[in-house]
Amino acid sequence: MNEKSKSKFIEYFFKGIKKTNDIKIGVEHERFLFIGKDKKRIEYPTLKKLFNNLKSENWLPVYEGEHIVGMRRGKQQITTEPGFQCELSGEPLKNIHQVCSESSKFLSEIKKASEGLNINTVSIAFDPYNDLADIPKSPKNRYKIMTYEMPKGGKLSLDMMYRSCGIQVNFDYTSEKNFEKIFKLGNFLTPLIIALYANSPFENKKPTGFYSYRSKVWQNTSRGGIMPIAFEKVTFEKYFDYVVKYPVLFIIKDKKYIQPTGQTFQDFIEGKFKNLDQQANLKDFETHLATIFTEVRLKQFVEFRSLDTCDWECFCDGPAFLTGLFYSSIDEAFSIINKWKKESVMNAYIDSPKKGLETVLEGKTLYEWSKIFLQLSKDGLIKRGEKNKKNLDETIYLKHTENVIKNKKNRAQLLIDRYNKHKNLDLFDNEKENFSYSGL
Repeated sequence: MNEKSKSKFIEYFFKGIKKTNDIKIGVEHERFLFIGKDKKRIEYPTLKKLFNNLKSENWLPVYEGEHIVGMRRGKQQITTEPGFQCELSGEPLKNIHQVCSESSKFLSEIKKASEGLNINTVSIAFDPYNDLADIPKSPKNRYKIMTYEMPKGGKLSLDMMYRSCGIQVNFDYTSEKNFEKIFKLGNFLTPLIIALYANSPFENKKPTGFYSYRSKVWQNTSRGGIMPIAFEKVTFEKYFDYVVKYPVLFIIKDKKYIQPTGQTFQDFIEGKFKNLDQQANLKDFETHLATIFTEVRLKQFVEFRSLDTCDWECFCDGPAFLTGLFYSSIDEAFSIINKWKKESVMNAYIDSPKKGLETVLEGKTLYEWSKIFLQLSKDGLIKRGEKNKKNLDETIYLKHTENVIKNKKNRAQLLIDRYNKHKNLDLFDNEKENFSYSGL
């Protein structure tokens, strides 16, 4: 690949650099939609009715061919995942007050639009009710390709696609060096994030033995995991060199999907892609970047993808926890993790879905590390000084995280305690539960 071809793609990342006073937070929040008491997954005809009801909230339909596949309102978008999980791709916002308000409004709108449709929404990160074979499939062409291709590189890839839900948090970077610190910190803290926000202990109506079975599934997903380059010096060029070696999953040309050939994106850049007499452009590069499913990934912002989806009580906490670290306490946090060894991080990464806060990393349990990083996050949020109308800063959203640490129990452990008491999953009926520590 010649340097001129390479440089335009690397420049794409440089164009993502923001000024310090213009950094934003974006959250993507997935959730399952079920039908009736037996909790079967929503079918496409019902989804269309749900979307039609959302028009009253100024949402406009998004089509792929003749199929409605999502909704759009300004810079917000509702998308549908492979098994009709419903996701809000939120607007880039200034602070967690705005982020939390946006997510709350979305959940309220979904609840209102579901009236009369017998839809149940459940705040859990892995479908505890339905077998993979019983889940309806989205008509999106990209998902048809992925359903065929993804199992080739990871045995639980289809469970990831059809039976998992997560929260993704997106952060801006202010320089290439700042990107490196955010990227490395996010990867090194992945075991801690899994342990703190675990919320997927069930499959087929029984405990799996994991607190975050979703994370276990993602660890066995094609194109997933922690990037090896996270343990090296990372630059935009190194990230580019790494991701172009991934095989192309699909290409979109003239709104049509072109099947993969097993060739890499580097082949596409060099004009060597079979059955396509074209070289890759920046739009193709953006598509490729979105088909890499690692715990942390780069576009023109950095995406963090390790949080289990959560309920009304705690979906603000993960974004707040990370914001305090990445936007105000980055140097202090980075000085800690920069001493950690790759082997220690990777062992903790594998262990954390099952062992939770008892997982050991560099001689301390994740419970011990959680207290250290919670304090750094608090200090960072106080330093940011982003106040709401009641003159309260963003630390108010750390209550769930504080309770997890105080009680040494994540949300998944609370769910397991409740299951062991009642021996069923009726605890999820229509979000009526509020899994607070006092409430259990």
